[in-house]
Amino acid sequence: MLLAPHEWLVRKRDARVTTFDLGRIQNAIANAFRAELRLADGQPLDTDLMHEIAAVAQSVADDVGPLASQPNGVDVERIQDLVEMGLMSRGHYRVARTYIIYRAEHAKIRALRSDVPLADEANIPTTTVHVVLEDGSRVPFDQRRARKRLAEAARGLEDVVNVDELLEEVIRSVFDGISVDEIYRAQILASRSRIERDPAFDIVASRLTLNVIYREAFGETPDAKNLQRVHENQFEHYIIDGIRAGRLSNELRELNLTKLAAAMKPERDGQFRYLGVQAIYDRYLLHIDGRRIETPQYFWMRVAMGLALKEDAREERAIQFYEALSTFSFTSATPTLFNSGTPHPQLSSCYLSTVSDDLAHIFKAVSDNALLSKWAGGLGNDWTNVRATNSHIKGTNGRSQGVIPFLKVVNDAAVAVNQGGKRKGAVCSYLETWHLDIEEFLDLRKNTGDDRRRTHDMHTANWIPDLFLKRVKQNAEWTLFSPDEVSDLHDLFGRAFEERYEEYERMADAGDVQLFRRIPAADLWRKMLTRLFETGHPWITFKDPSNIRSPQDHAGVVHSSNLCTEILLNTSETETAVCNLGSVNLGNHIKDGKLDLEKLKTTVSTAVRMLDNVIDINYYPTPEARTSNLRHRPIGLGIMGFQDALHALGISYASEAAVAFADESMEAISYYALSASAQLAAERGQYPTYVGSKWDRGLLPIDTVDVLEQERRDPVLVDRNCSLDWQPVREAIARHGMRNSNVLAIAPTATISTIIGVTQSIEPEYKLLYVKSNLSGEFTQVNEVLVAELKRRGLWDAQMLEEIKYYDGSLQNIGRIPVDLRSRFLTSFEIDPKWLIECAARRQKWIDQGQSLNLYLAEPSGRKLHDMYLLAWSKGLKTTYYLRTLAATQVEKSTVDVNRFGIQPKWMKNRSASSDVEVRREGELTADTGPKQCLITDPTCEACQ
Repeated sequence: MLLAPHEWLVRKRDARVTTFDLGRIQNAIANAFRAELRLADGQPLDTDLMHEIAAVAQSVADDVGPLASQPNGVDVERIQDLVEMGLMSRGHYRVARTYIIYRAEHAKIRALRSDVPLADEANIPTTTVHVVLEDGSRVPFDQRRARKRLAEAARGLEDVVNVDELLEEVIRSVFDGISVDEIYRAQILASRSRIERDPAFDIVASRLTLNVIYREAFGETPDAKNLQRVHENQFEHYIIDGIRAGRLSNELRELNLTKLAAAMKPERDGQFRYLGVQAIYDRYLLHIDGRRIETPQYFWMRVAMGLALKEDAREERAIQFYEALSTFSFTSATPTLFNSGTPHPQLSSCYLSTVSDDLAHIFKAVSDNALLSKWAGGLGNDWTNVRATNSHIKGTNGRSQGVIPFLKVVNDAAVAVNQGGKRKGAVCSYLETWHLDIEEFLDLRKNTGDDRRRTHDMHTANWIPDLFLKRVKQNAEWTLFSPDEVSDLHDLFGRAFEERYEEYERMADAGDVQLFRRIPAADLWRKMLTRLFETGHPWITFKDPSNIRSPQDHAGVVHSSNLCTEILLNTSETETAVCNLGSVNLGNHIKDGKLDLEKLKTTVSTAVRMLDNVIDINYYPTPEARTSNLRHRPIGLGIMGFQDALHALGISYASEAAVAFADESMEAISYYALSASAQLAAERGQYPTYVGSKWDRGLLPIDTVDVLEQERRDPVLVDRNCSLDWQPVREAIARHGMRNSNVLAIAPTATISTIIGVTQSIEPEYKLLYVKSNLSGEFTQVNEVLVAELKRRGLWDAQMLEEIKYYDGSLQNIGRIPVDLRSRFLTSFEIDPKWLIECAARRQKWIDQGQSLNLYLAEPSGRKLHDMYLLAWSKGLKTTYYLRTLAATQVEKSTVDVNRFGIQPKWMKNRSASSDVEVRREGELTADTGPKQCLITDPTCEACQ
């Protein structure tokens, strides 16, 4: 006789007997469906699916009834067998497979936890899981040790982090013969996959990664109380091992290593977030045969030691530099981090060169590019000198093929010679707007057309004189020339350029210039914007403000910028300009709701000294680079974490308050940086070409805005007020001169900002939750400040995470988030680009070089592009960088029920990184075929590294 369902008996694995519960069957089946559909635990399922789950559960209950009515009941494993069969009988084969895998994993977990013998689990044969040690010996897997390691990593975070849940996921990854490294990796991945839930998991993943580093460097993983002792004891061994292996310079041995070891603060490793510590592990920490010999603090101290080698008080200076680096107050640029303290200290970031109209020099420039790229330098080449297509060649009495074929060679050389095996070689070629080959130059990055006249890997930029944009505004014509007939235009700027250019136009009309072509300036401008939108290139940069405001206008001409459009230095056939970069972490200098000027002064003064030291220590791959750098001694001090500073101040990027802070913070940095260079001049002497410079003439960057306006005969629409007393700086420069011809430049900082865990450079927040790709892999990023604010207001929960995911890291369509938060936490595509330009213009008045300024448009049009770039020009900006439009790659939605949140706003829909367009006369955009621009998270893009 069958019993009623509430009387059915079920035997558990530990021999306990309980009554049958149909709800548990339904839950198990629902979880199997969620797992197969990649939905989050507990996420609601639609009504039809719930009806199907109920039907499957009822079929299982029908089969269980006769068995459960027996005196001893039915075994739980038999019920699970019936669930598998029920799923398959109704055609849910993939869900059944997921359920089978789930059963097997949990059987293994119970076995490893010694809950029951593995042989009792679903007829899986008994297996002892062993771990293979480095010496090849095998020991049983000990889940207690794994749990202890996870518990240590979660110390202080227990209210958020469930250690047993992490352990269960690690155990799922364990197999017989697993190595210790693979266990560590499984622990890291278990934490990393949960970062989106809460930033606490980011800290756990970082701590676990640090354990891997310590184990490689020390051969053990010291606990917190012994970390300082082990660092001090092993430091000299690290230096000796590095020197023997050819990884470190012999000069480091000459320093007082005991004193330096005692100065290190290993507890500062706790500042790292996972992505940062993974980045330095993958790319920065020195290794021997794949084993890292550096810890993060050894890394910072190695860089500091390398930069102090020519100081009189080397240990004291090394400790001063270490303090700036290890506290995340200032970070040197990537080449300096790569190579400081090594046998080949190529520490400079950027090289700029001018190519002459001579075959031998053209190929010398290609060769120089290869040598400079080998040691991790980014390249900017000026190609305006090279004669245009069909121009006469006297030597052979033939016709030139123009500049384009040579650029193809440059492109292929950049690909062939990567940067020390650590990242791809990268070069940007510049051409002035009057060059007769300019239209072909605009097409270099297109995917259509003759591939022999395309450069798919090289960056390009327009070097635009003011006169061209004046002609665009006047709807006038523009004349294109070959540089061999108008050779002096290349070296002229401002009014002198305008007068000579107009003279050449008259000569062309008179028949005294053989090769020229006239086109409407507006048509060429439209084509520039079209190609920029289609391919991301050529970038828009401005020749005249770059030269008119240059401190070195007496010593040469700025013919181009660099790879990232922030460096503006003179170049010639005999001088390859070099710049040495580093960035202040602005977010680290906010205290009690305002800018900490005392701390900023200390950081900037130290940073300028570090950057100046680079010039004398640097390894120069070419004599032209050495000549230029020692003559002019330029440095480029920039900032990063601007958005972090705004978050700390509670300010939206799209606000007058942000513009005012951009002005205030850059003025302070400029003030302290110029003061520091003047003090270095007092200590070490002026740079050799100081006499005659703008510094020597009493002109600071703020003064040159008026000079630009006078030359332009057009208003430069930027506020010129000051908040500091600049008289002491002017007096110091008048008394001592300057140590450096150029001092300030804002670089992209993509990788160094990742290392220290802040937003890059002057960038707005890309998204509040997104997956970042770089050469180390893909990593979920979530805004910690936002999560903390949502927690404070009781709004951070699984539902909120799902909504932010669905809206691609944006808050604007999540109604339960208060308006004040939505207006404060805007993402890059939600900020009108005028705010980015306004902030940049306020900074530019204090900067003697430029800024890597990316511009964002959610719904571009020809009119918007035109207005945006003319605004940048009218505000006195010297350069712009990437134009960003929405990317096809959005936050992973596989765990989001897309039917729950309604329709996305139009601008947020998935779309290409840059729709291919033609710009019509009326300023509209139409689809076309062609390439896409670089994504903001492209791991192969120099700007993303």
